[in-house]
Amino acid sequence: MRAQSSATTPTGIAVTPPNGTTGTHGTTGTTGTTGTTSAGTLQAALGVVAFSLTFPATAWGLEGFGPWSLVAVRSVLAALIAGGCLLALRVPLPGRRHWPGLAVVAAGVVVGFPLLSTLALETSTTAHAAVVVGLLPLTTALCSALRMGTRPSRTFWSAALAGAAAVAAFTVQQSGGALGTADLYLFAALLVCAAGYTEGGRLARVMPGWQVIGWALVLCLPAAVPAAALALSYEPVHLTTHSVAGLLWVAAGSQFLGLVVWYRGMAAIGIPRASQLQLAQPLLTLVWSVLLLGEHLTVAAPLTAAAVLVCIAVTQRARG
Repeated sequence: MRAQSSATTPTGIAVTPPNGTTGTHGTTGTTGTTGTTSAGTLQAALGVVAFSLTFPATAWGLEGFGPWSLVAVRSVLAALIAGGCLLALRVPLPGRRHWPGLAVVAAGVVVGFPLLSTLALETSTTAHAAVVVGLLPLTTALCSALRMGTRPSRTFWSAALAGAAAVAAFTVQQSGGALGTADLYLFAALLVCAAGYTEGGRLARVMPGWQVIGWALVLCLPAAVPAAALALSYEPVHLTTHSVAGLLWVAAGSQFLGLVVWYRGMAAIGIPRASQLQLAQPLLTLVWSVLLLGEHLTVAAPLTAAAVLVCIAVTQRARG
């Protein structure tokens, strides 16, 4: 078995080297650093695009599946995809010291966020649910500061707070300002997802990002299979084109492929900076909601989009 241990082999997503040192591919000076940063930003942005389709795809999935069935089956399918990749490439098991972190990733982004957000979407529109991802960048940056000791600059925090406020105001206004049971699910999803993102970003510095989410998914498989069987036996299933397409996307796109590029991007440019790219996610979700679900978009959307893009630009240029 020639595969190197993911816990010991340096990868191209390691921490960006300091100025004047050799980069991950042998280049020196700022060229390698700039290239790594650009690639990392692109990968994190692709992850945001994938995540922006999660709520509309979940709404489609709920047309044919119950909430518990949808979450359990998506976990099983995603774990089978990830497990197949790990087996095909003969990836060895992670070191024992990495399993607690993988458990946090599994609890946050494999089980917690999908389940809580799906339960919320039973009674909430996708526009209202977007408040979660509107506040997620700020929460992730806070978790990173607490867990990893990162200290972004005041400019970064000011722009992050401004962007979060703009998105929160927009999404609350879209939902009429009403708070209910769905909001409890959404805020709980916000907390567990931020913890999972932070821990996954930390692990992606020492093992490839796809292996982080891959092992987290496999870790959940023993519980996901019986959970899926039990849920399917109690909740009726009505297969439609929408429900099947929604299930496949949340399993393969949101749960696996999106997280692969997301964790790689976080490892390359840092958790705080990557997390601020998600300020664009609620607005992308609203666009998909109009195109895929027929929801109506108000004139406030482009104004909010412009404000958010300015905040993203500031956070990406802020030092620290």
